Amino acid sequence: MKIAVVIPYFQRRTGILARALRSVAAQTVEAQLDVIVVDDESPVPARDEVAQFMAQSAGVERSPVRIVEQKNGGPAAARNTALDHVTPDTELVAFLDSDDTWEPEHLANAMRALGAGYDFYFADFYQLDQTVSAFERAGRIEPAKHAMLPGERHLHVYQADMQSQILGGNVIGTSSVVYRFRSFRTLRFRKEFVYAGEDYLFWLDLSRMTDRIAFSSAREVVCRDGVNVFAGSGWGTEKSLIRLHYEMKYKKAIARLYPLTERQVKENREAVLMLRRGFVADVLHRVTHRKPFLDVMWKQWRIDVRSVLYFIPLAISLILRRERSA
Repeated sequence: MKIAVVIPYFQRRTGILARALRSVAAQTVEAQLDVIVVDDESPVPARDEVAQFMAQSAGVERSPVRIVEQKNGGPAAARNTALDHVTPDTELVAFLDSDDTWEPEHLANAMRALGAGYDFYFADFYQLDQTVSAFERAGRIEPAKHAMLPGERHLHVYQADMQSQILGGNVIGTSSVVYRFRSFRTLRFRKEFVYAGEDYLFWLDLSRMTDRIAFSSAREVVCRDGVNVFAGSGWGTEKSLIRLHYEMKYKKAIARLYPLTERQVKENREAVLMLRRGFVADVLHRVTHRKPFLDVMWKQWRIDVRSVLYFIPLAISLILRRERSA
C-alpha cells in the first residue's frame, strides 16, 4: 500500500522540518511512503532542511521526499498543492505539520484501522508544551464510550455526531489525520480560510461524505515549537487582529455551508458576537497605541459590516475624549 505524507512548510528556524521528517522515517508501518513537502515561500528553504535530513537519517530509501515550491498562500493552499501532486496509485493520505512529530506506531495504527473498512482516522495527541493529552484536556471524546476495533487495545469506532464534536470544541489534530484518498480524490481544503477553520471545514466535509470513522486513544502526535499563527497571537499583539478576522470568517461560513441544529445556530451566533466584540476592542487598542489596522479592517468589512459599524462611533468617542483632555 502507498501512503502520501503531506507536509506544508513555512518556518523561520533550521532543524524543524528535519525533525518532522525523522519521525516519518521512524514509522513502523510496512508501506511505501511518498513524502510531499510544499515549501510555502519559507524563510528557511525546504531544500536545505531535506538535504540535512537525508545526510543524517537512515530509512530515506523507504520515505523519499519530494519538494514542491510555491508563492506563499497559507497552510490550506499548501496542503491542496500537495494533494494535487499525490500519485494515482496512492491509497491513503496522512497530514503532518512541519513543526510536529509522529510517534513510531502512528501510521501502522492508522493503516490497520483504515484496512478494517474505515475512511477517516485521527488520534489523541499532545498540544504544544502540554503533558496532558488533547482528549483528556478537552473532555470531548471519551474512548470508553466508543466500541473497540476487534483485537485492538487503542483503536475505536467513532460512534457520536462528528459535526457536533467539531463545532462544539474540535479535538481533531491535523497531524493525526489519515484518510482514504482514493475514495475522496477531489476533496480539498477551502483555502480562502487562510489561518483559521480550514482544517475544521475539511473534517466537516469529509465526515459528511463518510460515517466510517475510527480513532486512536493512544497519543500518536506531539505538537512542537515552530511558526504558528496562534502562537503569540493574544489580544493586542501583531497577530491578534488577523486571527480574529479569520476566526469570524470561519464561524460565519459555518451557518452558510452546513445544516445546523437549533442549538448549533444559537452557539454559532454567540461565537460570532464574541468575536465581533473582540475585533472592535482590538482595533480600538490599535487606534489608542497608533498601531496599523486598516488592511485587516477592509478585509473585515467584506465579511462582517457590523464590526466596522460598531467601531466607528467608539472611535469618534475616543478621538473626542483625546481632544478634550489635550
